[in-house]
Amino acid sequence: MGKQLRVGEVLRSARKRDHEPAFIDGYPNIHHVTASQILPRVQLSKGINPTAKIKATDGHRRPAILIRSSPWKAGTSETPWHDVFDLDNGRVRYYGDHRADHNVPVGTTDGNAVLLSTALHHLGTTPDERALAEPLLLFASVTRNKTPKGYVQFCGLAVIETVEEIDQESNGHPFRNYRYDLAVLDLKDQNGGVDWSWVEARGNKNLSTAGTLEHAPRSWRQWVEHGPAVLPEVRHRSTQPEENRGTDPNGAVDGSEPPGLFPVPRPPETSASGGRKGTAPLEELTASALMRSLTDLRVHQTRGRRSRHKPLSLLWSISRVATGKPRLAPWKEFRDEVGGLMAEFGHPDSSVSPEYPFWHLHTSGVWEVRGISADQAAKTQAATFDRLAPEAGMTEQAAQLLGDPLVRSQAVAVLRETHLADIDQHVLMERLGLAGYESASGIGAPDGVVDQDEDTRPAERRDYTGSRVTRDSRLVRTVKSLHADRCQVCGLQLATRFGTHSQGAHIRGLGRPHNGPDELPNLLVLCPNHHVQFDSLAIYVDTNGIVRQTGDDSTIGELRRHPAHHISENHLRYHRALCGRDTAGLEPQDVVTRA
Repeated sequence: MGKQLRVGEVLRSARKRDHEPAFIDGYPNIHHVTASQILPRVQLSKGINPTAKIKATDGHRRPAILIRSSPWKAGTSETPWHDVFDLDNGRVRYYGDHRADHNVPVGTTDGNAVLLSTALHHLGTTPDERALAEPLLLFASVTRNKTPKGYVQFCGLAVIETVEEIDQESNGHPFRNYRYDLAVLDLKDQNGGVDWSWVEARGNKNLSTAGTLEHAPRSWRQWVEHGPAVLPEVRHRSTQPEENRGTDPNGAVDGSEPPGLFPVPRPPETSASGGRKGTAPLEELTASALMRSLTDLRVHQTRGRRSRHKPLSLLWSISRVATGKPRLAPWKEFRDEVGGLMAEFGHPDSSVSPEYPFWHLHTSGVWEVRGISADQAAKTQAATFDRLAPEAGMTEQAAQLLGDPLVRSQAVAVLRETHLADIDQHVLMERLGLAGYESASGIGAPDGVVDQDEDTRPAERRDYTGSRVTRDSRLVRTVKSLHADRCQVCGLQLATRFGTHSQGAHIRGLGRPHNGPDELPNLLVLCPNHHVQFDSLAIYVDTNGIVRQTGDDSTIGELRRHPAHHISENHLRYHRALCGRDTAGLEPQDVVTRA
């Protein structure tokens, strides 16, 4: 393995891009780390810095695009936008380089032209198309040694998830620009960094594009092969303790405090088609901010009882995202469907009044109402909504976040645990179209599991009169053998007449909606009692490997490990999200607890 750009590492730029000194002022010299006999010396003078294209054996190829975000001039006329680096959840929102003073068509500025060109490959539908995509290497400017110039922190490797042309504003002057939502990839198999030899391989004209993939990080290769479907598995997730999370690039070792990037206030945008997103929040929404909004949801109280109308409405809206329906629903559809939920799951003596959450949820920061003004909705009357036919639902930002299965599971758990814990969860989830979120196994498992000998990754389905999840029985036998049939929670080795017994439990269930993979890192060995508790979300494994009761967070013990049995932290986090106990990116006071 060659020189690496390590995630979280601060690097120094040398004058005249001199690559000779390995360190400058105590920091690695970025030009030394990226020095190459093949590639020209890198530069980070702009926000979007593409390396020069080379003519390889199978066509032209660009080795990489280096993207830098600086907080120093964010919101000014020079850079009238605020990039958002939500690195704890592997998400970056990055804005192109078109400004109000540009007279050229939007999309033709140097930076936008490069990103729009590579977006065609990043959003490709086949592995061959995605193999042509240029790696995006992310950097953020930071302050060191009391100066904001010359220092950058490497933030990771990313791919483009979505591109949208938007309207922005600078000093009262509207202008068009592009917004790019990026997925930051996991680099644990690369020791938390990008090996520069991969970028050099991409710059080697004697190597084919397919040949360069041999040097790529595993997460990049998986994305090239499987596309967006694999992003929930390969997206970077922070595993740092909360007290160390998010300190860079906002923090600095010399005590200076540069402006924050995670997130920052900014004016509401307008869509490319015109219409202002009137109720959008005044800050970019991160997964952590979304959970805080759901946790702190203001609901009406009568005689000490909290109304269920708003959380039921939000869960109904989440079910639309989960099933691919439009995020905004017409008033009449909302009235009929959410009104039915209120009648079934609201307090017995509460009125069925869907018009109230339909409008008043806009104060939550995650809900949008279109087609009616505040003056028109002042009296919140159903008859007014019938006449004007508005529509409402999750904001675009919230809906995009909820498209991630992990974030969606966490949001469902937060609403259930915080606002609807006294309702039969199975009936509630079925009625909402969210069946499976109340258990770790999901629909179709474990009762409908069929064993097979072929390797299945992810889990397949075998048709009979319905659909059953299949799993590889060899994996279960292997993991049970490694642990000698001893429960990884309590250590029990259950004796039977002719031997011992344990059960293989999938951490992320094979059934819908979890669609977990059938692989060794997704398995635990449990006794029957702890298997039932794990599947029913009564226990979970925290970030330190401690098994806890979900109800009161009391400690049961430490999850026993085996050196030959790697357990996926991403799968454990997904299970914690189902339990409402995934706290990545949240402050301690934001953690959801049951009453």
